[in-house]
This record gives sequence, structure tokens and C-alpha cells, in this order.
Amino acid sequence: MVRLTLAGPELAGFTVDEPAASVRLLVPSPGTDELVMPTWNGNEFLLPDGRRPALRTFTPRRFDPEALQLDLDIVLHGGGVASSWAAAAQPGDAAAVSGPGRGYTVDPDAAAYVLVGDETAIPAIGQLLDALPPGMPVEVHIEVAHPDARLPLPEHEGAAVAWHELPASALPGDAMVAAVRDADIPDGARVWAAGEAAAVHRIRRHLFEERGVARSRTSVRGYWKHGRAGDGDGESDSDSD
Repeated sequence: MVRLTLAGPELAGFTVDEPAASVRLLVPSPGTDELVMPTWNGNEFLLPDGRRPALRTFTPRRFDPEALQLDLDIVLHGGGVASSWAAAAQPGDAAAVSGPGRGYTVDPDAAAYVLVGDETAIPAIGQLLDALPPGMPVEVHIEVAHPDARLPLPEHEGAAVAWHELPASALPGDAMVAAVRDADIPDGARVWAAGEAAAVHRIRRHLFEERGVARSRTSVRGYWKHGRAGDGDGESDSDSD
């Protein structure tokens, strides 16, 4: 994972009011260094030549309103448009950002929290740990494909953090799904989960159909899709319940 800092006067007025919010990052199309702004045709963004722009969704890790700097963490899995751009980015390279999109509203009266995600969800999980009340019991499960993907998380006195390495032969999300199946979810707890789309669909079915967890107590979001072009970039095409 690489952390990029976007800066410029265009960020004046930008705010992030909720944890686990999202922004959309526009980078130059593959094969060019020129940033071309797309237009909205009522259904999707398109470039002047009719192609879709290199547009991806990420969690804003940190925003400094005085320095007008926005940090984004991007997973470098190779093959993705945004991850390839991020790996080669140099100071002064052009990019554009829009947002933020909706985030997550913390329930201070919850009995506990269970936070689950893969590498792409680490920035959002870090924000949630910052936002949760200090005395709140929190169980955190994070799937990583590589041992060096373990990143420092904010300190939270009530948090128990478990890192789950994904076996080489497993599908993305397998370790995350197994962690949810084994997790203790007490009455009144809230569950937040995000990561590979098929895996979080399995988590959703387990929570609702097998555990009987109320939908109102969960936020389960697909950040990316395994096997789709650009699937290593980080977040994209989010969904939730």
C-alpha cells in the first residue's frame, strides 16, 4: 500500500465529517500523462472521445484543512489503473478528486462494535477506531494477502485487533469471511464490514440468514471485485445494507 498526498488550492472548502467516507479519484488514462476531465451524460462520466475515465473510489485517510492536503492510501496489487498510476506518481503529477461521499454514523450507545475488512478497508477501519468512544468494546479483523500489509492502526483502549493472512490458494475474502463466522457478536453490537464484493456478500448472508443480525445493526460494503479490470486499486462500486 502507498500513501499519496494530494494538495492544492482547489481543496479549499473540502471537509470530511464522518469516518469511512469516500472520495473519487481521477487520474490520467493509461498511456498518457495528461489529465482530461470527463463530463456527465446523465448516466455515467465519459471522456470527449467516448471512453470511460480512470476513476476510482477511495477512503480519505486524512485531510488537513489548513495545509489543504488530502491523504489517500492505495493498495498496490498490480494491474489496476489507479494502483499503477500511484506506484509511478511523482510530485506535481496531476489528479482530480471529488466528494466526499457518505460515511458511517457511529452509534455511541451500541453494546460493542465488530469491524472487518481486507487491505482496502484499513484506512476506513482506522478512521472508525478514531471515531468510536474510548470505552467501547471493539473486535477488529483484517485480512491481508501479504504480511507486510499490516499497517499501524490508531490506539483504542477497547480494541482487540486480529490480522488474518490469506493462504496462497484461497480466494480474496476467504479469511475475512471465516473471521466473521468465528466472531463473537453480542446482542446490541454493531457490525461494519468492507472488502471484496463476493466476500462481503457471503458475510451479509451469514449475518442476516444464519446469525439473525438485524440489518439496521450492520453496514456491509463491497469495495472491489475480484477478477475485474482494476480490481487491485482499492475501493470501487461500493454497496451497502
